[in-house]
Amino acid sequence: MMKTIAMKKLLSGLTLAASCIALNYANAATLVSNVKGYTLNDKGNLIQFSNLVMDEGKVVALDVQPKNYDIESTIDGGGKVMLPGLIDAHGHLLGLGANLLEVNLRESTSAANAAKMVADYAFANTTQQWITGRGWNQELWSDRAFPTAKDLDSVVSDRPVVLTRVDGHAAWVNSKAMEIAGITKDTQSPVGGEIIKDAEGNPTGVFIDNASMLIEKHLPSASNAVYQQQLDAASEHLLANGITSMHDAGISRDVYDFYLKESVESELAIRIYAMVSATDPELSTILGNGTIRDKDDYLYIRSVKAYGDGALGSRGAALLAPYSDAPHQHGLLLTQPEDMTNLFTTVIGAGFQLNYHAIGDKANHVALNEFESTFKRIGGSELRNRIEHAQVIAPDDLARFSDLKVLPSMQPTHATSDKNMAEDRIGKDRMKGAYAWKTLLNSGIALPLGSDFPVELANPFYGLHAAVTRQDRDNQPVKGWYAHEALSIEQAFKGFTLDAAYAGHMEDTLGTLTEGKWADFILVDQDIFTIDPKHIWKTKVLSTYVAGEQVFSLTND
Repeated sequence: MMKTIAMKKLLSGLTLAASCIALNYANAATLVSNVKGYTLNDKGNLIQFSNLVMDEGKVVALDVQPKNYDIESTIDGGGKVMLPGLIDAHGHLLGLGANLLEVNLRESTSAANAAKMVADYAFANTTQQWITGRGWNQELWSDRAFPTAKDLDSVVSDRPVVLTRVDGHAAWVNSKAMEIAGITKDTQSPVGGEIIKDAEGNPTGVFIDNASMLIEKHLPSASNAVYQQQLDAASEHLLANGITSMHDAGISRDVYDFYLKESVESELAIRIYAMVSATDPELSTILGNGTIRDKDDYLYIRSVKAYGDGALGSRGAALLAPYSDAPHQHGLLLTQPEDMTNLFTTVIGAGFQLNYHAIGDKANHVALNEFESTFKRIGGSELRNRIEHAQVIAPDDLARFSDLKVLPSMQPTHATSDKNMAEDRIGKDRMKGAYAWKTLLNSGIALPLGSDFPVELANPFYGLHAAVTRQDRDNQPVKGWYAHEALSIEQAFKGFTLDAAYAGHMEDTLGTLTEGKWADFILVDQDIFTIDPKHIWKTKVLSTYVAGEQVFSLTND
């Protein structure tokens, strides 16, 4: 942890409020010509352009007469489609980096198949003390049953194994990991978590939500060197997928310090709007440091991520009525109701945006109630507070988002990934308020979109496709899943650009390719506004630019 003096020096290199650097039009500018460009204007209307002038990393003008500018260099767009750099409004940056550097179970077809992947990884990484991985999803396996420690013990028994479910809300471990953590038949489930046990009361090796911390607290502490590896891997991956900015949904104090160091040293390759984890023991210290925004907009910290419930797939999402496929379960509240008032008051009272994870209708309901009572007591509705996921909402609560000015931060691919499971979990009646993108947008509230990577794949064109078609990438179901909630391509594009920027208080410098904003843009191989929507997900990024500098080129790979 950094010493106080070091922190003060670090903070002195950062501006604590936004400042738009004035463009010096006398400088020699760069012309990007011969493009089929699309952007929203600052009113949110889609416009087209054929060229762009940029200077000192920012947009000067669109559709210009080059002779009227002091053009020093020209980039020929080759007739390709040009879009603003896309913004993912909810992801986990270092989590993605870790996922890219550990065993990936996303394609596993059974517990045995996943265990085989773990065995192969362990054999190739003999010096790794703990084997970690992510991506398993029992709902995609034929038996749809939770895996067990025995499945892993048969392939790795001498080293602890910890495997996070695809949604991040459950851990599957081997017996060695439970031994190290001291987990026995007598270990009780913590508040907001569940240790899955068999008929004899023995832990099976699956830990839901807060219970996973009983294991994860024994993992080796990450160092800045590890963070750097994760940051590099994740940044490279996102830039190659056309994402130039992301909202990092829940960072610890250590990561906060690491990001500050990277910002001061100008080492960040992607723009980060960071949400501080509400569970971090040093939250009050971080709030006391105030809002942090560096002059080049690579790091902005002015929000807190709080945790309302778990996920639908692991039945951790908190529901007002029991699960349709498990009548004895209501899910889990990770933040207890008696703790919410103090949390909301502390965060919003400090002038920080509060972004509350809520998937189930109960979690959404209690969050909206708490926002409403907080605004009446101390104000704060202007902070653009958010509910992250807003996945299953009681129909009577849908209009409250707009009424309270609470942004629903949603992830389109969650719907297409959950379509085979969601109706089983909550029944058809509750689907009226589930994944309700169009209803929420029509209520008059901005709709920032993201992916929740590495829960889902980071490719934003997968999200755009899902938002418009309500189909998976096999074009199923044929007519779309609850297709009345689908968005137009313009609405989905706005969710990944201007609305995402607005949700991060950055629409002054990001989200559109208009005068004075950063020249963050991508060139892609097809026109997402004119092609058959079923092909949107196939879009390839050819090159990516941040502040006018090329940071990715497909031809160089």
